[in-house]
Amino acid sequence: MSSIEITPPRPRWERRKEARPAELLAAALDLFVEKGYAGTRLDDVAARAGVSKGTLYLYFQNKEQLFKAVVRENVVTPLAEAAQAVRDFDGPAADLLRDLITTWWKDFGATHAGGLTKLMTAESGNFPEIAGFFLEEVIDPWHRLLGSVIERGIKRREFRQVDVALFTRVLTAPLVMLSLWNRSFSACGAQPVDADAFVRMLLDTHLTALAIGPTAAARKAPAKAVKRATGSQRAR
Repeated sequence: MSSIEITPPRPRWERRKEARPAELLAAALDLFVEKGYAGTRLDDVAARAGVSKGTLYLYFQNKEQLFKAVVRENVVTPLAEAAQAVRDFDGPAADLLRDLITTWWKDFGATHAGGLTKLMTAESGNFPEIAGFFLEEVIDPWHRLLGSVIERGIKRREFRQVDVALFTRVLTAPLVMLSLWNRSFSACGAQPVDADAFVRMLLDTHLTALAIGPTAAARKAPAKAVKRATGSQRAR
């Protein structure tokens, strides 16, 4: 897999310092997380940011453009930083994978912006345009970045051979579930999951699955035991 290049987006407001785009994006993030995509109104975003609706329209023609700017500011930018960290890292692939997942959770999953995961899960079917955007600019680059780390470990003979594309999905799916659980069911009285402990166990499990050596041999032992037991039964 080729080196992953993710370029932070250039904001449209670079030459409009007199307005307050940061406040608009912060207000929009709050409302998207609280009310969802369908429930967020541009009037409410402007009011929460303390600006007029006309000021908002200086930067964003519609809600879709505003949402994309929120995602690029809060998700694509940290993803670009993670990609740079992967390029700069010089050490064992297992350490890199551990750093990548824990940092990504700290910088996105555990933050207020992590609530965008719930929004996308709930509303992507009704808004295919934003779903396609999120897939193209967040999910696919994140999978490619993770995959590049796993491929690095395989090429260096630090990881065993696996289906890289499938493994990245198996690795990331529990993180999505963790985010949804703590943002949905905890509000209904369900006990929240200790996110740090969850991420540590997730990494321990998947790094064990990728390991070469005695661990890999141990994985094959149950199958051999089944064959021996089957042979004994046939002999009887």
